[in-house]
Amino acid sequence: MIRPRRRTPIWSSYSYGPLMLLIAGTYVIGTVANHRWTISLLLFAQIGTVWYALRISHAHTSLRVLAAVIFLLSLIAGCWNLFDNPNTLLGLIFFAGSVLYVVAPVSILGDLGRRRHVDRELMLGALATYLMLGMAFAFSYRCVAAFQSSPFYGAQGDGTLADSLFYSFVTLTTTGYGDLVPAGNPGRTMAVLEALLGQLFLVTAVAKVVNVWSPKGWRDKFHSPGMASEPPETTNVSPNLPSTEE
Repeated sequence: MIRPRRRTPIWSSYSYGPLMLLIAGTYVIGTVANHRWTISLLLFAQIGTVWYALRISHAHTSLRVLAAVIFLLSLIAGCWNLFDNPNTLLGLIFFAGSVLYVVAPVSILGDLGRRRHVDRELMLGALATYLMLGMAFAFSYRCVAAFQSSPFYGAQGDGTLADSLFYSFVTLTTTGYGDLVPAGNPGRTMAVLEALLGQLFLVTAVAKVVNVWSPKGWRDKFHSPGMASEPPETTNVSPNLPSTEE
């Protein structure tokens, strides 16, 4: 397969730019998904987002097969949810969403690892992976809330999907407002895992890419490709110059 050129327009079908828009759209749908049809719409939006992510990242055949199986089960669950809405079905829908949003980052990281140069697409791919991890944990929290007997957030109940998205990204960035807290396990263990993964990924991958990458105009003006800054200039003295000593 012939790879496209690295410097592609940000809205090209070979760019991670549209994926960022799809992730943002899925997040917006998730904040208002309080009814059966909106939850089904969210699942269909997730399928489209993950499909594009697998396509743009040139996913391995095994990941494509796994995603295809999850796509099929998700479509069945989403259509079923339009007519019935038991807690078990909701749990399966959110479980499918969390798995999809884990499969896609794995494929994206594989594609980023094959890139030899730090460019805009590498930065967008890293950011997309970070955002999809946050959403994957949010769907996992909703899955646990649907299956466990006790309220996920204790006295505040199970909350809504918007609450889980908010809590997930607050945990991923280790902001920790404390207004929403899992009442017990496995929610607490998942929150610890998310906080650790979020910080490790942020300081090792995203921060490194952002530190090295700069737009083409900046790079041409301030430093050469692949370097964070220009080396200090040195002044060479010609040996043929006359001596100033008297």
